[in-house]
Amino acid sequence: MERKRDFPLLAVALDVTSLPEVEKIVTRLPAHDVIFKVGKQLFVAQGPRAVSTVRELGGRCLLDLKFFDIPHTVEMAVTEATRLGVWGMTLHALGGKRMLEAARKAADKTAKEMGKPSPNLFAVTIPTSMDASTLKEVGITTPLEVSVLHLADLAIKSKLDGIVASPLEAAVLRKTFGDHFLIMTPGIRLSPQPNDDQRRIATPRDALSAGADLIVMGRSILNTPDPGKTAQEILTLFKTSTP
Repeated sequence: MERKRDFPLLAVALDVTSLPEVEKIVTRLPAHDVIFKVGKQLFVAQGPRAVSTVRELGGRCLLDLKFFDIPHTVEMAVTEATRLGVWGMTLHALGGKRMLEAARKAADKTAKEMGKPSPNLFAVTIPTSMDASTLKEVGITTPLEVSVLHLADLAIKSKLDGIVASPLEAAVLRKTFGDHFLIMTPGIRLSPQPNDDQRRIATPRDALSAGADLIVMGRSILNTPDPGKTAQEILTLFKTSTP
């Protein structure tokens, strides 16, 4: 698996509920320079139409539903997501190797039948809203960083394109596994904005310096007076922070 770089560095979370709101955001932001993330809130509210709206407006869609179920169920879900034409999608690495491999097989098979590139599959390691205390609550007693490394290794061996991890773990992931996979980092904030419900956060520059390939931002952009201007400022930062 080769690390791909033919995509924008910024993903904007569409944390809204209506299609007019989606259209407003996508048309105000540089659609060719960002990826638009459709998560559970928007997908439950609008279904597949949320994805098609982004695509009809010229945007690339990351379907962030974090599939986590028995292998067959995830295989079927990934098949349908691939048919929607998404750029990428997320799964939970905690689903195990059989589930992850079923997802990879479904994405590749469906994309081949459509004559399209296979979508990027990202495995979530430990959500950025969790820390050592919340892991302990669910019975995971290994250190957080060890858990992230273990789940990342599982995803890489299952031939997924990348992993989702806190920017605080990106550097050790790069050091441990090299460059042949992608790292998506949520929990990105423009200091001194509040953390909201994220616990393991960083700034865009910090995440990129640590080795992230794709940073995810939502409220940090959408809640500013001019989201388009904010996005452009972040994209400019990328140009000065990467070779």
